[in-house]
Amino acid sequence: MRLFILTALLFVFQSIAFGQDMAALVNKVKAKLDKVNDYVAEGNMKTDVAFIKAPVGRVKVYFKKPNHFKLKRDGGISILPKGGVTVNMSTLVSGNDFVAVAAGEAIVNNIKTKVIKLLPTSDNSDVVLSTIYVDEAKLLIIKASTTTKENGSFEIEMSYGKYVDFALPDKVNFSFNTKDYKMPKGVALEFEDEEKYTETEKIKRKKGRVQITYSNYTINQGIADTIFK
Repeated sequence: MRLFILTALLFVFQSIAFGQDMAALVNKVKAKLDKVNDYVAEGNMKTDVAFIKAPVGRVKVYFKKPNHFKLKRDGGISILPKGGVTVNMSTLVSGNDFVAVAAGEAIVNNIKTKVIKLLPTSDNSDVVLSTIYVDEAKLLIIKASTTTKENGSFEIEMSYGKYVDFALPDKVNFSFNTKDYKMPKGVALEFEDEEKYTETEKIKRKKGRVQITYSNYTINQGIADTIFK
């Protein structure tokens, strides 16, 4: 009995220690992201979403602390789903209203990462659960998956290059289930006869993918709040 109690206490203490370690790692990642107060980025967006006519186009992305984010595509239409979903990691780890839980390790794009689950502590949060894959050596989020109450689940993968010191990616791959999202107004929809597709093809067509490849960032030069209205 005494051995059982000691083992249980050891497990509890280890869990607390791992939790503290993960919280510390998330705070380090956040500190690196916090070096960016605002940015304007330009790039190309490629959209692969069934029923949507969206050729490769130029985009401009605006971000300002704490959580202002706006994406504009040529023609003024944003293809990303509505509901506050962004491709900005600062928004994902902003604030302290979550508990960080260790969830092992994983290899993502040949990079060894720590897997951390972020559990919101607020009942008002739209996010149910986020899982981030962190390159501990470089303090970068390589991948993130999030489940929300209103907009289903989505996944983001990032690759870094020129702007790695600011934790800003050169390329972002964003995927989501189209049936769970409210798409933006003004997006041209092209409905087709679903009967001609196999069940496997129908499943694939329910998965939306957006890829943004950034050509340049303008960092910490100031952005007017009116940009986000």
